[in-house]
Amino acid sequence: MTMQVSRRGFLKTSAAAVAALYVGFDPRGALAAGDTATEINPFVRIDADGTVTAVAKHFEMGQGTTTGLTTLIAEELDADWNRIEVDFAPADAARYKNLAWGSQGTGGSSAISNSFMQYREAGAAARDLLVRAAAAEWGVDAAAITVSEGVLRAANREGHFGQFVARAATLAPVEKPVLKSPDQFKLIGKLDLPRKDSAGKTDGSAVFAIDVKLPGMVYVAIKRSPRFGGSLKSFDAAQAKQVGGYLDAKALPNGAGVAVYAHNTWSAFRARDAIEAEWDFSAAENRDTDAMLQAHRELAKAPQFNAGKTTPADAEAAIAAAAETVEAEFVFPYLAHAPMEPLNCVIEPTANGVRFHDGCQGPSFVQGAISKVLGLEPAQIEIVTVYAGGSFGRRATPTSDYQVEAALAFDLLGRKTPVKLVWSREDDIRGGYYRGMALHQTRIGLGGDGRILGWDHRIVTRPILKGTFMEGYFVKNGVDKTSVEGVADTLYRLPAHAVGLSDFDSPVTTLWWRSVGHTHSAYVMESLLDMLARSSDRDPVELRLSLLDRGDPQQSRMAGVIETARDMAGWKPGDRRGFAAHFSFNTWVAVVAEVTAQGNKVHVDKLHIAVDCGIAVNPDVVVAQMEGGAGYALNAVMREEITFRNGEVEQSNFPDYQPLRITDMPQIEVVIVPSAEAPSGVGEPATPPTGPAVANAVFAATGIRITELPMTKAGLQFV
Repeated sequence: MTMQVSRRGFLKTSAAAVAALYVGFDPRGALAAGDTATEINPFVRIDADGTVTAVAKHFEMGQGTTTGLTTLIAEELDADWNRIEVDFAPADAARYKNLAWGSQGTGGSSAISNSFMQYREAGAAARDLLVRAAAAEWGVDAAAITVSEGVLRAANREGHFGQFVARAATLAPVEKPVLKSPDQFKLIGKLDLPRKDSAGKTDGSAVFAIDVKLPGMVYVAIKRSPRFGGSLKSFDAAQAKQVGGYLDAKALPNGAGVAVYAHNTWSAFRARDAIEAEWDFSAAENRDTDAMLQAHRELAKAPQFNAGKTTPADAEAAIAAAAETVEAEFVFPYLAHAPMEPLNCVIEPTANGVRFHDGCQGPSFVQGAISKVLGLEPAQIEIVTVYAGGSFGRRATPTSDYQVEAALAFDLLGRKTPVKLVWSREDDIRGGYYRGMALHQTRIGLGGDGRILGWDHRIVTRPILKGTFMEGYFVKNGVDKTSVEGVADTLYRLPAHAVGLSDFDSPVTTLWWRSVGHTHSAYVMESLLDMLARSSDRDPVELRLSLLDRGDPQQSRMAGVIETARDMAGWKPGDRRGFAAHFSFNTWVAVVAEVTAQGNKVHVDKLHIAVDCGIAVNPDVVVAQMEGGAGYALNAVMREEITFRNGEVEQSNFPDYQPLRITDMPQIEVVIVPSAEAPSGVGEPATPPTGPAVANAVFAATGIRITELPMTKAGLQFV
């Protein structure tokens, strides 16, 4: 007899011996509260048996928010870490908005920073209610009650949270609960606190969007235009009808493609590929990569917008008087996000509207977009958020692209049948949103003593936020902030620093990508500083420190991480390793990179990373995000690129869009700079400085200055 066993099924079976530890996982992948759960406030629920559930308004894509948000509540509530679980919040911006945005969503490394006080206050308010309820029950002064690991005590009395939750829910919460001082923290800052998502992801019980199955559900795959901006003229499903499991094929009403329905994912993919379609490419991107790059260079000749504090004329005058001029052009390719779990979601009808099951990064985005597609009010669109297998920004687009596809396919079937949309890896690589191509051209004038006199910096890239609902917030005087961040707002004091920007126009869709504009700006700035240091025979670390004002709080903290990285790595003047530092998402990161090279064969051996992120709520998560962010940066600089021929993407899957290999990953040492400041982001800030640190190390080891990515274009082989 042959048995078909899935990986997830194997994990579940293998975990049977310890199943009692994980009983009760609901369809969202979190331990469910019992039927008697009482909501203390929007962020805290407590069962009659004393189990606490933290309600997470930020979704989990591997970055540790379920652990971080739960830590904040458990700390102030004095809950038992082993008896506090986590659930994802429903789509409800009034209660669960991102305080930095005003809408509900996760991104910008903001989950912990914008929730730090909110979640602590929620835990403290719940604790106060329970204490007052116990005081009334026992007839004692509330000040006489202590709380520890989910148990309240006074004299010879004690009871767990569940015994007082019903009464607590009838009391009025205090307006401003008393919070712990840092010296009272038991969980915040604890290095070995187990993550809340580890068990379910290890034994296979955690539910991702790809796992969701509903009765009567059909699968749909979309045949999209092979060129961005193309529209469907006609299609023939004759060959698709021969595929087992095929159900139907319908043209999407927006002309973007054909929805192909089937009984399972594989049949949907095979039938979709069998569809013969004719496309209108008159408004499509039809250029090769080289032609796109040439268009960038033409735009750089006369910048459209001034994003700097100095006029181009002043910068040019300073450079003209310089004893030496350093010039460089940097080219960055399109990059895919390539999360391990490709895009997918399920939409089903409800009595009042629809319900999405999705690893949803932006519930408010989705409600707004789907309300227009289906003619519903946002409140009629429910969202059950589940775990997401990565995102790096891809699951939150201004257009909610994949959710809109699912809604259109659902509508075409009459809105009565649950529909599961699934993208293949090829769909994601060839037709998703990308980190845009970017061109930087720079001219820097130096005095006879090596001092910087003037800096002309020109950037060309496709804007991310123009034309979206975010334009009013992030586009000023024609400048899309995400195009110039990290250059126009650099913390280094640069005299006569002009920044010119031009927008590249293309139907190719671009999006924020882990660290957004900093992904290319940091590479340029930190490579240039290394070039300036080498040209004037100055130590790269000392040059950076000389450009910072210790009297400025932000610059002082930048100097702090630079010195921490220098000291932890044992950096000395004349060191031939690579160095880089960068400030992004209110976090300071410095990196020392060590590489070995034999001819054109290079290996990244070790990264020393110093990070100042304010209070480290979960140090282990901070370290993991520094490691992950660094790995993602290595992905970007080593081999990855999206290229076009006649407007069509040439890459399709991991064999030709090569991700980081386990043998590529260096040893990483992370030091968290102690701080009493409020927490800042950690999901993205390690990515910007890692690439240039490695590039500067490669130059030190080989003499090759890499100004066009990926590094393989320079003939390097990573081994």
